[in-house]
Amino acid sequence: MASASDFDFWLGTWSVRWGPSELDRGRNVVTRTFGGYVVEERFDGRPGTELQGMSVTVFDTHRGLWRQTWVDDTGNYFALEGGRVEDELHLLCRSHSAPEASAVYRMRFSELAKDSLTWSWERSLDGEQTFEELWRIDYARA
Repeated sequence: MASASDFDFWLGTWSVRWGPSELDRGRNVVTRTFGGYVVEERFDGRPGTELQGMSVTVFDTHRGLWRQTWVDDTGNYFALEGGRVEDELHLLCRSHSAPEASAVYRMRFSELAKDSLTWSWERSLDGEQTFEELWRIDYARA
């Protein structure tokens, strides 16, 4: 069952890596704001990638799920929803652009530990039967 504390594991300052090179790294700072109701993320992929972005995540008590909005400096916008799936957190969104109008994207938080976690961005083209990993980031508490 989803709860307002599900994302507490993510709070803090993180070193993030997505490849073997020293350049494949960045930083992510995740805090609670607005009286503790909103989880705010500030991602900075530099020096590994120029990608910078932010998300706001809130627990929707009426629907019993999490809602996240992601925006970044390349113009991306994603509206995701989801919650706990066993010992992971999954947030999903659907593509509204051709040619992938039927694609489903999944943000997956897994291998959750006190000082580390794995984040992955995945895509399904078959109605959520199978997902392929598009980007994996390993987190270590800074």
